[in-house]
Amino acid sequence: MVLIGAHARGDDPVAIAAEVGADCVQVFLADPQSWKKPVPRPDADAILASGLGVYVHAPYLVNVASTNNRIRIPSRNMIAQHSAAAAGLGARGLVVHGGHVGEGDDVAVGADNWRKTFERATFPVRVLVENTAGGDNACARTLDRIALLWDAIGQYDVGFCLDTCHAWASGLDLENVVDQVRAITGRIDLVHANSSRDEAGSSRDRHASFADGTIPPELLAHVVREAGCDALVETPAEGQAADIAYLRAALTS
Repeated sequence: MVLIGAHARGDDPVAIAAEVGADCVQVFLADPQSWKKPVPRPDADAILASGLGVYVHAPYLVNVASTNNRIRIPSRNMIAQHSAAAAGLGARGLVVHGGHVGEGDDVAVGADNWRKTFERATFPVRVLVENTAGGDNACARTLDRIALLWDAIGQYDVGFCLDTCHAWASGLDLENVVDQVRAITGRIDLVHANSSRDEAGSSRDRHASFADGTIPPELLAHVVREAGCDALVETPAEGQAADIAYLRAALTS
């Protein structure tokens, strides 16, 4: 069964899920802007008992594609730490941004750094690589970059998270993006169903609620329907209940 949910901001994802009508939640296990290790959650038993589908998002600093050892090596460690902590919550996936290389670096090196990440370690919760919105040096922004990355890592047990705002920002066609991505990766494991505050091709990652964004809501529902997997909204908290209700109604109509 496809689950529809939300990124839960706050300390009580079970209560937030009930408030917005979510079947699944996405959480951070540490400060998303920090290199700190995740710590055991006091509400772990409640999350496990809730029956909610759980996804964990890795901190934004994680960038295993980097050619900088002081970023790449800690990033690999963070994936291992967060995957282990996510397993304790019965998580369905660990979302990790595709990352980028430095100015003037070859993106193929970044893809190979991703390959080495999976070659050297296995993780108890599947890593879901998320497409990103902007940056000429990004590893998962455009279809050709996603193809380059998947040529390097597709042989491993790795999944894909499709973010609609990011795809819109990078100029991808949401009408066809599911088929295009699946033709490359063979899979889409999770959709981040987000509208955007900006026009298509802006390269800007600014999420908006369905009612306020520039992406037609029916196009967001189309992506979720075509993907046929769990979907989460990472939209502003005050609009999440309406966004979830819209998706659920669109998928059952």
